[in-house]
Amino acid sequence: MPASADAPDPAATPPEDAAPAAELRADVRRVSTLLGESLVRQHGPGLLRLVEEVRLLTKESKEAARGGAGALGPWNAADVAAQVRELLASLPLEQATELVRAFAFYFHLANAAEQLHRVRELGERPDDAGWLAAAVRDIAEQAGAEALQQTVDSLDVRPVFTAHPTEATRRSVLDKLRAIDRILEVPAAEGSALRRRQDRRLAEIIDQMWQTDEVRLVSPAPLDEARNAVYYLGEILTGALPAVLDELADLLAEHGVTLPPGRVPLRFGSWIGGDRDGNPNVTPEVTREILGLQNQTAVRIAVGVVDELISSLSNSTDLTHVGPELEESIREDLDRLPSLDPRVLELNAHEPYRLKLTCIKAKLLNTGRRVASGAPHEAGRDYVNAGQLAADLDVVERSLRSHSPLAADGALGTARRILASFGLHLATLDIREHADYHHEAVGLLLDPLGELPRPFLELPRPERQRVLGRELGSRRPLSGHPVVLPGHAGRIYETMRVIRQARRLLGPDVIETYIVSVTRGPDDVLAAALLAREAGLVRLFGDEPYSHIGFAPLLESLEELRNAAEIVDGLLSEPAYRELVRLRGDVQEVMLGYSDSNMESGVFTSQWEIHKAQRNLRDVAARHGVRLRLFHGRGGSVGRGGGPTYEAIMAQPNGVLEGEIKFTEQGEVISDKYSLPGLARESLELSLAAVMRATALHRDPHTALSDRERFSALMDLVSDAAFARYRTLIDDPDLPAYFLASTPVELIGRLNIGSRPARRPEAEPASDGLPGLEGMRAITWVFGWTQSRQIVPGWFGVGSGLRAAREAGKDRELREMYARWPIFASVISNVEMTLAKTDLEIASHYVSTLVPPALHRFFDAIRAEFELTVAEVRRLTGESELLDASPTLKRTLEIRDQYLDPISYLQVELLRRLRAGASGEEADREHDGAGPGTAEKLQRALLITINGVAAGLRNTG
Repeated sequence: MPASADAPDPAATPPEDAAPAAELRADVRRVSTLLGESLVRQHGPGLLRLVEEVRLLTKESKEAARGGAGALGPWNAADVAAQVRELLASLPLEQATELVRAFAFYFHLANAAEQLHRVRELGERPDDAGWLAAAVRDIAEQAGAEALQQTVDSLDVRPVFTAHPTEATRRSVLDKLRAIDRILEVPAAEGSALRRRQDRRLAEIIDQMWQTDEVRLVSPAPLDEARNAVYYLGEILTGALPAVLDELADLLAEHGVTLPPGRVPLRFGSWIGGDRDGNPNVTPEVTREILGLQNQTAVRIAVGVVDELISSLSNSTDLTHVGPELEESIREDLDRLPSLDPRVLELNAHEPYRLKLTCIKAKLLNTGRRVASGAPHEAGRDYVNAGQLAADLDVVERSLRSHSPLAADGALGTARRILASFGLHLATLDIREHADYHHEAVGLLLDPLGELPRPFLELPRPERQRVLGRELGSRRPLSGHPVVLPGHAGRIYETMRVIRQARRLLGPDVIETYIVSVTRGPDDVLAAALLAREAGLVRLFGDEPYSHIGFAPLLESLEELRNAAEIVDGLLSEPAYRELVRLRGDVQEVMLGYSDSNMESGVFTSQWEIHKAQRNLRDVAARHGVRLRLFHGRGGSVGRGGGPTYEAIMAQPNGVLEGEIKFTEQGEVISDKYSLPGLARESLELSLAAVMRATALHRDPHTALSDRERFSALMDLVSDAAFARYRTLIDDPDLPAYFLASTPVELIGRLNIGSRPARRPEAEPASDGLPGLEGMRAITWVFGWTQSRQIVPGWFGVGSGLRAAREAGKDRELREMYARWPIFASVISNVEMTLAKTDLEIASHYVSTLVPPALHRFFDAIRAEFELTVAEVRRLTGESELLDASPTLKRTLEIRDQYLDPISYLQVELLRRLRAGASGEEADREHDGAGPGTAEKLQRALLITINGVAAGLRNTG
């Protein structure tokens, strides 16, 4: 199967001739055949013949390349590849578009079958072989039941959904693919009536897919992105999450450890509607609107959960007794809810649990109406926070436990865990804003006071820090109320007002953290905290001091990561800020960004610097007596910090995890990990199990101090050489021109896959008019390299780093470190997977066709570093070829090439046509007078190729 963000080691999957693999191949053949029949129905047999001709020629080319020229007699790989390219170059635009759609749709269908295959494998796993079961068992055996209970009590695992635009497939297509999976998961013998009905329905869905435009006509608004996240969250919160939490509770009970029903070790967060950094479309009003959407969804799900309880808890007072507390609670509710249906009251007169739950349901519905209208809370009629809902359920539980403890732990316990996981807000929203805008706002407040020797923005950072620390610790306001500020500063203040209103309407869990991006010093966070104080979110003095939100620096550049400890130490050394942290339970959150650090320094140096920053932050937090919560801003691809979550968590330094962790989930990772219930459950299990293990069993180092020092020095050696090699590429002033020429990057913004602009708004073009790398987002950077199959961000420089260490006489130590140190093994594993997805023969076609000869030197450097990296990784792993230890993944990637390469060839040809400009003759032939002209048709066809490559590689940015 293709590399999933969280799939178990493919080497552990059954061999190709095993039954599950045979089922997968049968499913892929089945949907591929139906796709072929659909093409014939809609375009005649000619398109299908063309698809097969191109596929078979590509297959021959790849087999010749792997087996040598003799594999095809007089033919060789170059001849056949050239024949494929010539055929594709001769196609009229309309036929080329249909062909690339056909290959892209194959990948969509194959991906759906492979996801179902993963679910089947999981279903065949013994109950005691799951990730959670193994983690609970190992912790109990190695650390004891008390340590297991402490671990569970500290758990707070939070996947955070973001709107970062890396999902190229439209939701309309994803929904149809899920419908296909639901049909395929029901076994049906060939030739049976059920099989015929299934194939009829599958054919209908595939026809509908073919007639669905896979290219978005307009960019989604933030609210559209929120609806997409809400769709996934609704499925997870009612399916996978309760199943995982129930399993965890049962596993813990076997060791005498409890998971209280109201205790939620895993819950979800979101950035959608709160991430303002670089996205002007996320306004305060949008934040308010999305919080309302989340509340309406939470209420709808909660009402469904309560309805199930009403159906289940039919206990009658004619047959059992209930507690007086419950009876009094019902009387109070009925007094305050006079509009309840009299018929319901009559039918449930002797069924007190149903009566109480009916009142709870009425309060939930009233809560939804209150939030939508912005009306004030009415005690006893609605809920002002999830705590009041939990208190009502406490009453039910105490009574039920006295006579039906199985139901208290069973149906009610499950319901309580579900409801506690999302409360009234569905997912906790983080707010993120750029540090510079906070300073601008503070300057507008401080400068009119006339107390500073120069304008606030002109003060050096140390002086800014002293001013901000003093003001945060003072009692005086900086302006009258309401605060009125112009421009972006005013929008920041209005956002903080929205936070205050949201907490009043939905409770304290709705927004907890304010993230300051591009944090370069303590003053960046202090400025945000001071504005929050002005907005009424923080009060450090008086009878009832409070801090309604916490603040998290986002550290991402190489300089920021290396200064992480100094920045956080400076923050915690400010008395006023330390008091703020105390009011937040002595928890300091720090976000570590993977994308920009990778773009700046290369994959190896980025990963190593993040690892070192975690160790330093751990020590700083311990010195100040605070608990560190790390938030990992990981992308989907290796070039943006992606890779298996389980291995990434297990590779963290000892003592970093104390049960709490946050990590982003974005783009194609969300659909890959959560689109099917079985996959979602596996993903949640992996995350929980990894955090439990790391918390309980990795408090102390796995290696001796002398080994850690040796390994750290060796990592520094590799990193320094890898960084130097990477920067020779990045620092070349002609690289932007090569990147633009050799990739379809100029079209990525037209995919309309996100509400955030493709380039940073402050980006300035270089002197030659070309956009520079400084303004490019890391997503676009990785997306472009991936499309052209160069995938530079995932491996470039690693070979040079490993060679430098080997030539320094460290070959044996490298092998030892690979075998014994998880951080190094994890990076090498991710690099190996990316190398296997890299195809420089395909990339060379992009370069020879699209890139001016004067820039070919970049590809020569890329090829040389690739060959070096492959050789060094193979030397380290002992493999004769890449992925020898993962044969299933290796075979899958080889099979995919025969469908993926034609899409790449067509992409190159269409880019050539677009950049050259259609001739008048072509324009006359392609333009029908009513539809789009040639250039627009070319762009559309190219967008389809981009979607196809993304689907084929299961990666975008």
